[in-house]
Amino acid sequence: MRCWSGIAAVLAIALAGCTPAKLAEGRVRSALMDAGLSQPNAACMAERMTDRLTLGQLRKLQALQSPKRSIADYVITVRRVGDRQLVEVTVSSALLCASGLAPERKPG
Repeated sequence: MRCWSGIAAVLAIALAGCTPAKLAEGRVRSALMDAGLSQPNAACMAERMTDRLTLGQLRKLQALQSPKRSIADYVITVRRVGDRQLVEVTVSSALLCASGLAPERKPG
């Protein structure tokens, strides 16, 4: 019994660091890459977007799957959703990540 309570405590600590937004980050990154963005830009944008958008807004982005495209084309598509905050976060993330100015942008 003592072993099980120890395992449960370790799992609780491990899961405490996994916020819903951080769990969504991998899915957002994959969706951005599926949309045609490069891996570095997708990783940077996903980190910024999951920190700044609600899960509902992230679901709206997930519904935008379509053929490969550039960052500019992706932003145009996001504008059609009609969510001002979603557009602002996407545009600022795209600009900062593509330029390398975002603190989330990893070298490479």
